[in-house]
Amino acid sequence: MFKLTSLNLNGIRSATTKGVEAWLAQENPDCICVQEVKAQAPDVAGKFEELAGLKGHFHFAQKKGYSGVGVYTRHEPSDVVIGFDGDEFDAEGRYAEVRFDTPARKLSIISVYFPSGSSGPERQEAKFRFLDKIYPHLMALKAERDFVVCSDVNIAHKEADLKNWKGNLKNSGFLPEERAWMTKLTTEGGVVDVYRHLKPQTTDDCYTWWSNRGQAYAKNVGWRLDYHLATPAVAEKARTEHIFKGVKFSDHAPITIGYDFSL
Repeated sequence: MFKLTSLNLNGIRSATTKGVEAWLAQENPDCICVQEVKAQAPDVAGKFEELAGLKGHFHFAQKKGYSGVGVYTRHEPSDVVIGFDGDEFDAEGRYAEVRFDTPARKLSIISVYFPSGSSGPERQEAKFRFLDKIYPHLMALKAERDFVVCSDVNIAHKEADLKNWKGNLKNSGFLPEERAWMTKLTTEGGVVDVYRHLKPQTTDDCYTWWSNRGQAYAKNVGWRLDYHLATPAVAEKARTEHIFKGVKFSDHAPITIGYDFSL
């Protein structure tokens, strides 16, 4: 079983002070994709290149203390690809891809941090630009190889994916255009939402993010923002899912999916 975890750290320095490395040692995933590293190369050097025996590969933002993604893996990749657009979003450190290629299979594991549009119209427009760019990139990649994108997508796709959907119809993260993008990706785009593949029924157990306002966490007023998005050949190997609401390294919960293959 290949255990693959995704987690928005909300700062790698903060998350490590809250015990994320000990948790990784206990859970023992093969790979963890992290988002919002909020650090640069000098901050990581000598401290966070490895966590619990997993070696990290990173895409840092140019802006200090902002964004940044990484993939920690216990298996040596055949190639590492950092960035995808060569422009605006590469400057924000949003894409790290590790490849595990053999004569029998081409597989990528990708950590992506989608922009949030909640801070205002300017960032919402940036989010729409990101969606316009990442979609054709994933389609081109899908034509060549299998992949799993582990991501804080910053979109709740359907009404079942957040507690208060009626109150968020005009808010970033649940806008009609964002949800339509997710629908397109998972229908004509042929990419599988792996969690919903395993758990199609509606439950309140699906949330991975809770606002720090009020008592959202205690009352489980959450959103499902963190996804495994996979090509069909990979998705059909998914066997187990677990959202670790009981641990709190950031405002997101880790999500681990077990796949019936090995590297």
